[in-house]
Amino acid sequence: MAEAKPGMRKPVFTKVDQLRPGTSGHTLTVKVVSSKMVLQKVRPDGPQARQMRISECLVGDETGMIVFTARNDQVDLMQANTTVILRNAKIDMFKGSMRLAVDKWGRVEVTEPASFTVKEDNNLSLVEYELVNVVEE
Repeated sequence: MAEAKPGMRKPVFTKVDQLRPGTSGHTLTVKVVSSKMVLQKVRPDGPQARQMRISECLVGDETGMIVFTARNDQVDLMQANTTVILRNAKIDMFKGSMRLAVDKWGRVEVTEPASFTVKEDNNLSLVEYELVNVVEE
């Protein structure tokens, strides 16, 4: 007897201007505006030395831009003017500003070039947030 398997859910694509601090599980189609290597070092642990690379990439869509932190193999995919799909992306806070990141549970895929132009005057990473503790009485 064949049991009906639950099908995979269709991804709900988010726009950059809908991103908020502390959220995760985002799927976005973005265009890479620029990419800058910020860390490249070799970690001598274990039998083979592993290379650790971190790059900060400015990515965006027609609603705004945000800084994406690319790690290791993701660095090679994040070339300028490339269109990528970020699956299961999350928002990390760094010095009070939002950064987009994809960890081991997510995926970065290069896709066909998008037709939109990046809205460069709405950079969400330039907005500084402050953690406020609210006491309820």
